[in-house]
Amino acid sequence: MDTQQNTALTRALAEVPGPLPTRGVIHVVIPHTDRFTVVGNHLAQHPDLSCTAIGIAVLIQSLPQGTEVSIKALAARCREGEKRIAAALRELEAHGYLQRIRHRLTDRKVITRTVFCNQPTALPHPHHPAAQPHPHPCPRPASTAPEPASATAYAPAPAPTPAPAPAPAPAPAPEQISAPAPGQMPAPAPVPPAAPLPPRAPLALPVQPPPPAPPSVPLVPPPTAPKPPRRPLPRPGTPTTELDRAATALLSDLRSHAPRFTLSEGDIRQLAPAVAAWLEREAHPDAIRRTLTDDLPRPLRHPVKLLRHRLTALLPPPLPGACDLVVPARPRVVVTPFQTCDDCDRAFRSPAPGHCRDCRETREHRGADVHTAA
Repeated sequence: MDTQQNTALTRALAEVPGPLPTRGVIHVVIPHTDRFTVVGNHLAQHPDLSCTAIGIAVLIQSLPQGTEVSIKALAARCREGEKRIAAALRELEAHGYLQRIRHRLTDRKVITRTVFCNQPTALPHPHHPAAQPHPHPCPRPASTAPEPASATAYAPAPAPTPAPAPAPAPAPAPEQISAPAPGQMPAPAPVPPAAPLPPRAPLALPVQPPPPAPPSVPLVPPPTAPKPPRRPLPRPGTPTTELDRAATALLSDLRSHAPRFTLSEGDIRQLAPAVAAWLEREAHPDAIRRTLTDDLPRPLRHPVKLLRHRLTALLPPPLPGACDLVVPARPRVVVTPFQTCDDCDRAFRSPAPGHCRDCRETREHRGADVHTAA
């Protein structure tokens, strides 16, 4: 009584035709009437696909057209994680069941379209000599039937040339016709050959126009996230003529240390306030020069943009003042010293010598008793 039996399945098992196998699985096949998907054995029993890839393929095949089948969308439907789903999609793509195409829209956005083919072996192989080259690298999702093996299948076949009719034999003269000998059957008259039938016009199959060529996909897709605004150049808190003169001289002298930084007068006027902010914060001119010219990218295409970035991103903080460098004094803890009681020699804490608590209480009780007796 510990194992529950499915009585409905048992009754269905009794109706299975033929002898049941002694081992292995027993199929109870009930025809589907709605909500079913036809899956080929080439996919269900694929020797090189994992069970996860087969299950993902069956799931994608059962979904209606236009359903989102990205990795995150499939992870929301399945119990498998995103890594296993991504590996399964790569397996299906390697065996031709799945194709992911990057398509560029009219508004300069790039999207990824997923094409699933339920029977990739039926598609014409691109290297087959009789196969028609397809302009698109992936199968069209609207049709899974194989295309004609030759491009001449759509063109009408040339009409066969009729054979020339043989010339009719001349009729024999009446005196040449003799009666048959006795016992012999007369020879049958020769039947003239039938005139050849006119050639039938070949059926004109509808010529499907080739699909348009996919638009060119750029190697570097356009950015999808907006860029943060550019940080402004730093400026000194108190601009002075001396700071401006020193900053201008430092920028003009950069070309003597790094010839790539030969700046124009407009660039120097633009970057001088930022260098003045560094000088105001007690940065040494040699340190500023090394920060701006060391470890340069190769090739250096925009020297002014590099100086602008380094002057903004590497701005040092102002030097701390003398009060900021002083370590704050720790609060002094006053410890009450030990005292010795004059009556019982017991140690107790008290700022001044005297008696302990018990001796003080005893003295108070004695004083109260003497006052009561009086």
